[in-house]
Amino acid sequence: MPPPLGSRIKVLIIDDSAIVRKILSEAVAAEPDMEVVGTAPDPYVAREKILALRPDVLTLDIEMPRMDGLTFLKRLMHDTPIPTIIVSSLGQASCAATLEALRCGAVDVLAKPSGPYSVGDLRLSLAAMIRGAAGAHPRIVRDLAPRPLRSPSFASSSFTLSPAPSPALEPAIASYSVAPAHLLPPVPTLSFPSLSFPTDPRTVIAIGASTGGTVAIQEILLRLPADMPAIVISQHIPAGFSHAFSDRLNKICPMEVREAVDGDVLRRGLVLLAPGDHNLLLHRTGSGYTVQLQQGPQACYLRPSVDVMFVSVAHAAGSRSVGVLLTGMGADGAKGMLALKRAGAPTIAQDEASCVVYGMPREAVRLGAVSTIASLADIPGVLTRTLKPQASAASHLHRAAQETQP
Repeated sequence: MPPPLGSRIKVLIIDDSAIVRKILSEAVAAEPDMEVVGTAPDPYVAREKILALRPDVLTLDIEMPRMDGLTFLKRLMHDTPIPTIIVSSLGQASCAATLEALRCGAVDVLAKPSGPYSVGDLRLSLAAMIRGAAGAHPRIVRDLAPRPLRSPSFASSSFTLSPAPSPALEPAIASYSVAPAHLLPPVPTLSFPSLSFPTDPRTVIAIGASTGGTVAIQEILLRLPADMPAIVISQHIPAGFSHAFSDRLNKICPMEVREAVDGDVLRRGLVLLAPGDHNLLLHRTGSGYTVQLQQGPQACYLRPSVDVMFVSVAHAAGSRSVGVLLTGMGADGAKGMLALKRAGAPTIAQDEASCVVYGMPREAVRLGAVSTIASLADIPGVLTRTLKPQASAASHLHRAAQETQP
């Protein structure tokens, strides 16, 4: 549950690095609406502090001794979810583990400060993420715990983790978070029907998302056929994680999914994801579209900006586009969705009940920018039904043009 109105957000920081705990604690303490109620160097200490302090939001490291953050998160989300922000390094194994953590119920991800990373930027990003997480509705995921917990809820003081391992076992347990075989589920063998109707080759679908969006995007793409019109996506995600995210989607989704490259040409069956720290813009080129990447305006202290992408799609594709705005904190995407609607494009927003954070869709609804509100489970079907009238209109215009030819 979100903290009571007017009270400060209670944050527990879990990280084995004393330096990172200090940096994050100072960033949180600088915000007037939040406080650090405690820090923990590993999940066993964190367990005691969760029971004693009842934090509203956790920040969680992935790679820790005694028990890795992913295993701890799975146990946490199995019974009593607490909104959790993953603070992760950019190594390949850490990125994979972080994406798995998002699938398992974490609400957001922050790149761990290192090298040239600005502590000032971290403060702004972390504060925005904590505010979003405090109002989030994390999912109870019943199939995650490696073995049942002794207590059904953190509300009981009898909740226990397994006994802490001996030092000799720590390396083997810590390696759990970096073994790819443990992170990615097997790719299911499924058959996906085609759209079975022609669509205008100039049709493009634009999807924007933030907090909770990685799971929402995956759920939608998994349920779309391989011959869908081209899709462009802007998901608020730090640079370095977007490539791993697109690779993971490409392994499990019917369409080809990859991180966008400047100059990419859109085509049917292709999904392009904006790279972290870059805006994705669409440009009309003859009968098709190309992608431009730029480091322009930020939204919610992050690039890519959903608004920037939506406005460019409205200009380039107009009524041949479809806009989809998913879960996320703030208002990014609302004005861009209004531009799409004014250009004649159908616009779809995720409903409140299925959002992790009903911020971005709510702002679009308030602006009158939304044609259809749908649950996450229904959005793939709404998209397909939305494309049928466009296909019919395109077919009618094609027949009319043929009939007028001498």
